Amino acid sequence: MGIVAKRSSMTFYSDPTCHYSHRVRIVLAEKGVTVDIEDIDGVAVPEEVLTINPYGTLPTLIDRDLALYETKVMMEYLDERFPHPPLLPVYPVARALSRQYIYRIEKDCSSQVDIIVSSSDKKMVEKAKKELQDSLVSLAPIFTDLPFFMSEQFTVVDCCLGPILWRLKNLNIELPDSRQTKPLLDYMERIFERESFQESLSEIEREM
Repeated sequence: MGIVAKRSSMTFYSDPTCHYSHRVRIVLAEKGVTVDIEDIDGVAVPEEVLTINPYGTLPTLIDRDLALYETKVMMEYLDERFPHPPLLPVYPVARALSRQYIYRIEKDCSSQVDIIVSSSDKKMVEKAKKELQDSLVSLAPIFTDLPFFMSEQFTVVDCCLGPILWRLKNLNIELPDSRQTKPLLDYMERIFERESFQESLSEIEREM
């Protein structure tokens, strides 16, 4: 397990501060994929990325002649290309639920992180912080009986939520230490101690 840093046919152009890039790096680490990871400043995207990605965005994944620039597509592609360990359920209903969980995380959590990181409107930022904290507290009970997000197994859903939780302190968000939030706090500890999560961290993320 872990990202192997040597020359390969796969290159991942990654923003070392971005939670969207981080989620894909976790998948790569879970799969033990041999990949060249190029850390790039998100505001100075190089010409080579602009050539293969019409939106000039990060992250961007290149596998031979294939260029992918949407993280959910990247994660599903990697799960199919490298099937062990599986990060998506086999059955259609369970797969659909996993995709819907990711959709909810993006609507309720990822969008708020994006506002906090990029907005200069203080009121908007404080509102986003409060909404993110409330969303996470409301999720806490689901970890009471299951070790991962609505699952006995670590999945792509955890790959999406973990990077957000890792950034809370850096975003000046503190979860209350209460009986209600204890399942979520325990979940965070499990995720952060996971080998793939530690392998996936950029130097900047480690400082977070």
